[in-house]
Amino acid sequence: MKKAMTWLKNIRPLKVLTVFLAGMFLFMAQACGAPGVATQPPQPGSQAPNVKRYDPTKDYPLNSPAGGMNNFSDVDPRAKDEKAANDRASALVKNAQRNIEQKGIDSREQYGRNFQQGTPLGARVKNLGEDVGSSAEELREGVVKGTQRGFENLKGNTQNAAEDLTKNVQRGAEDAGKNVKRTAEDAGDAVKGAVRNAD
Repeated sequence: MKKAMTWLKNIRPLKVLTVFLAGMFLFMAQACGAPGVATQPPQPGSQAPNVKRYDPTKDYPLNSPAGGMNNFSDVDPRAKDEKAANDRASALVKNAQRNIEQKGIDSREQYGRNFQQGTPLGARVKNLGEDVGSSAEELREGVVKGTQRGFENLKGNTQNAAEDLTKNVQRGAEDAGKNVKRTAEDAGDAVKGAVRNAD
């Protein structure tokens, strides 16, 4: 209690008043200062009528879509050959359409005419026989080579397995020998320690 009384006697009113005024000044400076980050956003009615606002429900395209990836032109707009690329593409499209129209088959009669205008029937049968024969020969060679590779892989795998088994048995025997030796040394050290302690 005496300590509290001496502490109260040592407090000077001028110091207390100075600390109180400094605290009030800081509080008022923060409360009445300029608005900071935590201000409320402006309301739509408070903006000027000529200000455009971003509306997320609308689409704002940057370029006019021209097709292709992302609905924009696939050609670099800075390139000077854009017209040449478009001309080449349209020529290829026309060529493909012409090929379809000329070589297309609309009926059995047209198929017969196309067939008669091509290679003679005997040559076609001969070519077909050669194709089937060469395909069968290639298949036979592939099967033989695959079988040989399979036997070689199997032989190599069995040899590797036998070598690994031999190595594992040798390592196991060496480890067992080392363990027996360590156990004997530990037992000998324990006996020596017991004899020393007994003396």
